[in-house]
Amino acid sequence: MKRIFDFLFSFFLLLILSPFIVFVGILIRFKLGSPVIFKQQRPGLNAKPFFVYKFRTMTDERNDCGEFLPDHLRMTRFGQLLRKLSLDELPQLFNVLKGDLSLVGPRPLLMEYLELYTRDQARRHEVRPGITGWAQVNGRNAITWEEKFKLDVWYVENRTFCLDLKILFLTIMKVFKTEGISQDGHVTIEKFSGTKDA
Repeated sequence: MKRIFDFLFSFFLLLILSPFIVFVGILIRFKLGSPVIFKQQRPGLNAKPFFVYKFRTMTDERNDCGEFLPDHLRMTRFGQLLRKLSLDELPQLFNVLKGDLSLVGPRPLLMEYLELYTRDQARRHEVRPGITGWAQVNGRNAITWEEKFKLDVWYVENRTFCLDLKILFLTIMKVFKTEGISQDGHVTIEKFSGTKDA
């Protein structure tokens, strides 16, 4: 039932939002350059790798050695607006159609984090990752990694269709309120380096 709902709802959203998605893509092309879509490998269900799609939000500015400048130097006001309104997440609807993502589930993080999780934290991969999740509506990037993983595992143990609907509703509210977009002192959130007391 969850997979059927994911497919039908994401298909409906893409159908309705396709002109807007194209418009946003054109704006990104002119303001930030190409490629418009940012693609990165992330762990999915059972930690199986897949490529997640997002609209780019940063420039490609580099230093004299050809290395990317720090995130905060490559983030423009336009990119901040995309993240503030969660518009950078729109291409992930294609991931939902493909079955890589669910609408609701623990957010897919970096591949390099896999070896840093405790056994309990790794349980977040027992379900398909999502565009939004229980951690996103309970703090998003403003909470610690440990708090976020506890919320992810709670979702894994308590997930229901009604809970998913609640999370989707709360996500819409969070987007309008633009809460928890970043952690103090960071463009989004500092990298996870492992749980110190694990």
